[in-house]
Amino acid sequence: MKHLLVTGGAGFIGANFVHYWMKTYPQDVVVVLDALTYAGNFANLDSVSDLPTFKFYQGDISDTHLVENILREHRIDTLVHFAAESHVDRSISGPDAFIQTNIIGTHSLLKAVKKVWLDEGLHRETHRFHHVSTDEVYGTLEAEDPAFSETSQYAPNSPYSASKAASDHLVRAYHHTYGLQVTTSNCSNNYGPYHFPEKLIPLVITNILLNQPLPIYGDGRQIRDWLYVEDHARGIEQVIQKGQLGECYNIGGINEWANIDIVKLICDLMNCEFAENTSLATKYPQALSVIKGNAQELITFVQDRAGHDRRYAIDPKKSNNELGYQPLESFETGIYKTLQWYLNNDCWWRAVMDGSYRKWIAQQYRTAE
Repeated sequence: MKHLLVTGGAGFIGANFVHYWMKTYPQDVVVVLDALTYAGNFANLDSVSDLPTFKFYQGDISDTHLVENILREHRIDTLVHFAAESHVDRSISGPDAFIQTNIIGTHSLLKAVKKVWLDEGLHRETHRFHHVSTDEVYGTLEAEDPAFSETSQYAPNSPYSASKAASDHLVRAYHHTYGLQVTTSNCSNNYGPYHFPEKLIPLVITNILLNQPLPIYGDGRQIRDWLYVEDHARGIEQVIQKGQLGECYNIGGINEWANIDIVKLICDLMNCEFAENTSLATKYPQALSVIKGNAQELITFVQDRAGHDRRYAIDPKKSNNELGYQPLESFETGIYKTLQWYLNNDCWWRAVMDGSYRKWIAQQYRTAE
């Protein structure tokens, strides 16, 4: 039986991990710490919030005293660290929050677990600090370059990825300097339920339903590797259960898509859904373009963002070979599940897409001249 503290557990990936872990290990205690900033949403945890093995704290990971008390009170032996500022556009316009949360916040957590687990000896012999990172720390790839491996040189190109790279190094340093039992995973782009609608896939789905432009940066040929979020949760599970201490593991989907092709695929799928299910036109009367079978007319090319990485791709051989990890969802099955979730959960995404958020989106995605 484990006692987990999940930081950022009300966010997109963190909440999906909490759902997966509590479904798979119902006897384990799961404590979530989340500041509930714009991307954190307690509604993401509604289905587990009443379970006796679940506990939620609203708070900042930089509050070292709070974290120490949670570790002691709930006898936490495993910390899974998702909490992060993660949107590249926001890091360009306001990098300070990324430095504070991703670097200072991670260091605060490391200080807390060192004090309680090592200095006080709560779980000196058996504990785990698992740090969730990103493929963006490796920089960008050219079209013919091999995918990033765990030994690829770090070359972050945005304030976001630079802050995550710094946090990765801090976790590594606490392992080698103090003996903290750590693992790190670097994942490719996730998609699935509860994805905040500033990211590409949910933005496209919700904008089609609202008959809003589908903003495409530059020529739209930026390539990303995509991973269904529950497959990411399975990968982290494998790292926690089987991963070697101090090691990093890439978790990827071997599923590269250009952004423009993702958008066109979602348009096609939405056109088909509305054609086959006529009740959707009644549920979403604003969705005029997709109702008439032409969601693609909403595609709008906008000015490319500064320092936009051209391609990310992850080589997951180490996770495959050492941990036996394989994603269960194909992109076809995963994107269909995601689309259905958004069609059936409009109360959720409408609630998070308030006026201030829509205004911010409009400012970010200015139509290119």
